[in-house]
Amino acid sequence: MKKQIITGWLRIVLGLLVFAFGVHLTIFANIGLAPWDCLGMGISYHTPLNYGLSMTIIAVTVLIIDIILKEKIGYGTIIDALLTGNFVQLFNSLNPLTLNSSLWLGIVIMSVGFVFMALGMAIYMKSEQCCGPRDALLVGLGKRMPKIPIGIVEVALWAVVLLIGWLLGGPVGIGTVISTFGAGLVMQLVYSLIHFEPRKLKHRGVFEITKELVSKK
Repeated sequence: MKKQIITGWLRIVLGLLVFAFGVHLTIFANIGLAPWDCLGMGISYHTPLNYGLSMTIIAVTVLIIDIILKEKIGYGTIIDALLTGNFVQLFNSLNPLTLNSSLWLGIVIMSVGFVFMALGMAIYMKSEQCCGPRDALLVGLGKRMPKIPIGIVEVALWAVVLLIGWLLGGPVGIGTVISTFGAGLVMQLVYSLIHFEPRKLKHRGVFEITKELVSKK
């Protein structure tokens, strides 16, 4: 069991690397960023922090809110909060090419990025150690507004995040619209092709995993 848990952590890190490369492609496309990325980039423009550290601070802040909302937190949630933004920054720093300047090529690059993001999420979620901080936040908010469809809650959350990012100077463009509506569609297509159904997963929280780790079995 302990070996499975550690293997799960390695799976999480691998999944986040794949996911981060996808996010990097959406940034490299240079046609506008998704709401959370727009916020992270906006913060980096006004602080000594780079994009990666900005996203890490955002993720840790959201993680604290998740805990306050008493959402189920797993090791996957914590690893996600600490690593994803820095992995994206690593890819941004290693890429020797200048940002794309073509709209149509940018749309293609961004679409490929969505595919990597979906694959990375599938690899990560198969560890069954809970979702990322932002997903947990959405679920937590949705529980507190039961009469409002979860899709509307998500759009409202994205709108607030995007507004703050835009006010901070984060890149907004056609890619922002494509990310908002297209990423989910690509994810569903990819999951259909690889026969992955995230709703069938049985996630375990930090306390459950820790209990298994300290167990003598």
